[in-house]
Amino acid sequence: MKRFIRTAKLDQLGMTASIACAIHCAALPFFITTLPLMGLGFLAHSWVELTMIGISLIIGIWSLSSSYPKHKKIVPVLVLIIGFLLIGSGHYVIHELESVLIPLGGFTIAFAHFINWKYSRSCAHR
Repeated sequence: MKRFIRTAKLDQLGMTASIACAIHCAALPFFITTLPLMGLGFLAHSWVELTMIGISLIIGIWSLSSSYPKHKKIVPVLVLIIGFLLIGSGHYVIHELESVLIPLGGFTIAFAHFINWKYSRSCAHR
């Protein structure tokens, strides 16, 4: 039961981090000109975005790898990979759709955590 609680907390943290990343990436183009006026100019730096992506990746791998042996469902892993592929393609391949692909990838990663959390809850008795 303790392991389920830890996995559930990781998935909640992963959903939060991924949604924050998606909101950051979606809202930044609209507010980029006002950020320095509010003292938040640092949010426009690429290191902030790479840090958020890195944190989401670490939490995603940690969470899914600790709960996969319990539920043995590949769907959350595939959805997580798709989310990071969307982010990567928005950053490095299809620059014209960056403002769509990156937030979509963040929400997809959050969805992977949600699916993982649901699978982990359904087999908590094991």
